[in-house]
Amino acid sequence: MYKLLVGLKSYLKWQDIQTDNTIFRLHNSFTTVLLLTCSLIITATQYVGNPISCIVNGIPTHVVNTFCWIHSTFTMPDAFRRQVGREVAHPGVSNDFDDEDAKKYYTYYQWVCFVLFFQAIACYTPKFLWDKFEGGLMRMIVMGLNITICTREEKEAKRDALLDYLTKHVKRHKMYAIRYWLCEALCLVNIILQMYLMNRFFDGEFMSYGTRIMQLSDVPQEQRVDPMVYIFPRVTKCIFHKYGASGSLQKHDSLCILPLNIVNEKTYVFIWFWYMILLALLIGLITFRAFMLLMPKFRPRLLHARNRMISLETCRTLSQKLDIGDWWLIYMLGRNLDPAIYKEVMTEFSKEIDPSRYNRAK
Repeated sequence: MYKLLVGLKSYLKWQDIQTDNTIFRLHNSFTTVLLLTCSLIITATQYVGNPISCIVNGIPTHVVNTFCWIHSTFTMPDAFRRQVGREVAHPGVSNDFDDEDAKKYYTYYQWVCFVLFFQAIACYTPKFLWDKFEGGLMRMIVMGLNITICTREEKEAKRDALLDYLTKHVKRHKMYAIRYWLCEALCLVNIILQMYLMNRFFDGEFMSYGTRIMQLSDVPQEQRVDPMVYIFPRVTKCIFHKYGASGSLQKHDSLCILPLNIVNEKTYVFIWFWYMILLALLIGLITFRAFMLLMPKFRPRLLHARNRMISLETCRTLSQKLDIGDWWLIYMLGRNLDPAIYKEVMTEFSKEIDPSRYNRAK
């Protein structure tokens, strides 16, 4: 188990060449590792430990445990509102279990580890697509200029090669930028879709999961009903039928304890809060991208904020003369190049694309 979890750290390693945004990496790398970790822990608890333990008389316990785990258990939803210890034995567990229409069966907790795994795959998909689309372009044009330890001749040769590439490939990077922004939008779609599907998976209980837990702090201790037991009950009922010695049909009512649900409920409490934070960050990111695309006057300020050593006039020239794809490429270059080298390249590049301004300045 330890070796499996340690193997996930490779997804969180620092990128020497950055081609994406921090929020993009939070969605793709951190959330993927988080979900895979939860899936591995729940899988180990489910298949190594004892996920269910039923109390029953007259039948081997392991038989009932296996049957109830496979065929699911149930609670009586109206029993959640009754007083534990006086009216019912446990939240959701009452003795009026003959009413079939009132029963709520729980089958999804068996699938939690698999669902978490597929959620992780869905979160990693935008990164997988972007890596394919990007194709190592940024690493190729940076050529190690993010590291200042090199000879003067080597640095100047690489700088000239980078400037030559930018000059010869003007207006050829629009699809590069569009594909990245689509991958960012895909992250937002993924989170919204996952929250909707989790809400369906948990019978409409997931969306209000975290808010009900926060509201619980204002309720007196003696009046509290843990909202997590509605989704992941700790104690449930199960009915096992068998034939008796004379061939008569016998019904055995059992009370089942589900220790696995303690792990499940804590896992999804954390996931609920993390997904809400991630949703807010992604909405903010997409809004920021919309401002960047729809307000061209905003771009020189962004470019200047990337490297304060570049004059604002140079940033204006670059933003006005370049299309959005080229502008995005040089904006991301600022994250990967040594600041001094980036200033030199951008200053020379602005002279190449607008020689008239340079001549006027002379």
